[in-house]
Amino acid sequence: MNPNRSLIHGIVCGVRLEDISDPLMQNIRYLDKLIDEFAKGKAMGKILR
Repeated sequence: MNPNRSLIHGIVCGVRLEDISDPLMQNIRYLDKLIDEFAKGKAMGKILR
């Protein structure tokens, strides 16, 4: 996993990424967020805020 994944912020499935306490679930949601944003056509710079 990329060490910069913590730069991804936002909400996935109604849950804020920063509020997830389980590290495994948080990593899964980071990937989910990336896939969702790429599917919408957003650039990596816009996703990593």
